[in-house]
Amino acid sequence: MKFDWHNNRDFFAGLLYIVVGTTAMWIARDYPFGSALRMGPGYFPTVLGGIMILFGIAVLLMGARNNEKIKGNWSMRALIVLPIATVVFGYLMEEAGFIPALAVLIVLSAASGPEFKWQEILLLTLGLTVICTGIFIYGLGLPYPLVKGYWG
Repeated sequence: MKFDWHNNRDFFAGLLYIVVGTTAMWIARDYPFGSALRMGPGYFPTVLGGIMILFGIAVLLMGARNNEKIKGNWSMRALIVLPIATVVFGYLMEEAGFIPALAVLIVLSAASGPEFKWQEILLLTLGLTVICTGIFIYGLGLPYPLVKGYWG
């Protein structure tokens, strides 16, 4: 079986990992690195970039071995709705707070797919909002207002 890199799913995913990892390491090249105990600003992007490059090589090699073809086609709805959802989330974070912004992001993102069901999306929105609020606001202590005017 001949290797067809033009239509190989894992080959391009591996290349993307390698490019992102290399870019992160290149951007962090002038930052002080530090050590594992006293990390400098360049430590995390350099280490994470190196890990991404290693994963990229592994995925690229799996793609060369498996030669799995890209399936499906492009969804114009997803290409339009997902960037809009991201911009609306950023706007609502400032204007309405974390919980409303996250709820709108989840609903709009789900609307980009063909299998949108209100009951499932409402349960998903409720669950993800509770989990993300617990992790980001209470667990990590990020200083975002839960709802405009309330800091939680």
